[in-house]
Amino acid sequence: METSRRELAAMMALGGAGMALSSTQASAQAATPVQAKLVHHVFFWLKRPGNQADRDQLIAGLRTLRAIPVIRDLQIGVPASTEKRDVVDSSFDVSELMVFDNAVEQKVYQDHEIHQAFVKSCEHLWAKVVVYDMQVVPDR
Repeated sequence: METSRRELAAMMALGGAGMALSSTQASAQAATPVQAKLVHHVFFWLKRPGNQADRDQLIAGLRTLRAIPVIRDLQIGVPASTEKRDVVDSSFDVSELMVFDNAVEQKVYQDHEIHQAFVKSCEHLWAKVVVYDMQVVPDR
């Protein structure tokens, strides 16, 4: 089957339009800023260091935070029994590490009623809290 010049011109025009549309969509996607993930790492020092009941109560309170939908991952832990080195600080009692899709969602978490209730019900347990918020550097 032979293709007429008119059909060939139409196919070329459609192909060109498709390429232009694809290029426009790619440019629009490239122009849209990608919000980086945010890691929220919190360290707690208890008012009564080493008190198992206080530690358990704090861990139970942290577990309630899992119900907040914007949290992508939540890990709760205690100091690990690793090699003692000058660069390792294992003086804290409990730690939690959370991952959010972006800083906006971390703010939603901060204001969420479940987080506010956790603070209200557990703040009497800790003497000190240190927070490290990290914006994830995307791979290239």
